[in-house]
Formats: sequence, C-alpha cells, structure tokens
Amino acid sequence: MRDRVWIYSGLAVFLALITFPMWYNTARGKTSKPPDLKLPASAKQCVMPVSYMKSSHMELLAEWRETVVRRGVRTYHAPDGKSYEISLTNTCLKACHGDKTEFCDRCHLYAGVQGPYCWDCHNNTRAMRAAR
Repeated sequence: MRDRVWIYSGLAVFLALITFPMWYNTARGKTSKPPDLKLPASAKQCVMPVSYMKSSHMELLAEWRETVVRRGVRTYHAPDGKSYEISLTNTCLKACHGDKTEFCDRCHLYAGVQGPYCWDCHNNTRAMRAAR
C-alpha cells in the first residue's frame, strides 16, 4: 500500500518517456513525411493497385515465394486479368523498381522495418551488372 506513490510515479515517468517523440513533434508542429519514391517511368501499373502494394506487398511476396517453392507455379494471374512472371528480380526489380536503394530501402528505413531476407539470394540486378 505504501508503494502506491512510487508505482504511479514510475508509470507516469515511463509513459512520458515512451510518448515523448509523439508529443514533442506535435508541439513543434512537425510530422514525419514519407519518402518521395522514384516511381518507374516505363511501367504504367504494378501487379496490384498502388494502395495494396503500399500496405501489403510483403504478403504478396510471401505468397509468391510459397507458390514457386512449394507448388512450382511461376506465373501470377493478377485480379485485372494480366499474367506476370513470379520473380522478385525479373518482375519487380528488372521491369519497374530497378534500384533497390532508391525504392525499397527508403521505405523500409522510414517505416523502421528490416528489409526482407529475399536479398540474401535475389540481389539487385543493377548491382549485379556493375560487379561484372
């Protein structure tokens, strides 16, 4: 019972420290701005709508991995009726988003998430060409 003051004080300090970045930026009038991505000039549309790709591209890539590895299917049929090769390197990087550092890495850094382990095997095609 006598520790109630210490417990509430500790909780108040903890909450103040945890929420510090949010209320500090709000008080300054600044909010975090998403990165300006260099969108592909050659391609008119992605395999899925942009809103879906912004929020759920990782699920699509995981589904592609499972489809190729487990079932051996290498063609993706998009909801709009078009077919695409299931390939991170050939479909995503080669056709549209050729520079991983300018596209993928900028968003992952902004969101504070670790990039996928796909890059362990599927290297950036431009970097591969430059190394040759």
